[in-house]
Amino acid sequence: MDFYKVIENRRTIRDFKNEEIPQDVMTRIISSAFKAPTNDHMRDWHYIVINDKDVILKLLDIIPKGISDEDMEKLLKDWNLNDQEQQEAYKNAVPKQYRMLFDASCVVIPLLKQKVDILKPDNVSHLNGFASIWCSIENIFLASTAEGYACNLRVPLGDEADYARKVLNFPDDYFMPCFIGIGRPKDDISPIKQKDIDIKERIHYNKW
Repeated sequence: MDFYKVIENRRTIRDFKNEEIPQDVMTRIISSAFKAPTNDHMRDWHYIVINDKDVILKLLDIIPKGISDEDMEKLLKDWNLNDQEQQEAYKNAVPKQYRMLFDASCVVIPLLKQKVDILKPDNVSHLNGFASIWCSIENIFLASTAEGYACNLRVPLGDEADYARKVLNFPDDYFMPCFIGIGRPKDDISPIKQKDIDIKERIHYNKW
């Protein structure tokens, strides 16, 4: 697939077919992550690929399985989500947070060796490692798209990362930025409307 076509086709998908991903395909997808730029040239990342449904079930036990209409409206208000298209996107995504991972062919946990306190950096440069692993995560999204699959992600809330550490037994000095679900998209998915932008208004040459 043409590179720009891959970028154009990449979408966050939360509804998957019941289909396994061959191990050689998963290896190619995860290998692409290690081609991402890295601040210290160490690529000190690890990826846990989980395709055992019993392990996934245990891993996701801490994630809410849905949200009431009342709580959804409260969330939109508390987070100041006032744009209509943004609200519709959240109304689609939030109730699926559990199912989008459980129904995925596999769940991938990216891990970054934590050399500084990412949540309390002394300066912006201390976030270089954190920025690098997000580049590698984007490579996974693009590689999955090129292979005919799709991804979603959830940033852990509350105690979810600590719980995942206990379930998966990864070391204390590794930081988990997100859960990634990967699978084959269902055929009948209605695309979520994206916010229209004028690219000419967003690109600035030499000055604002």
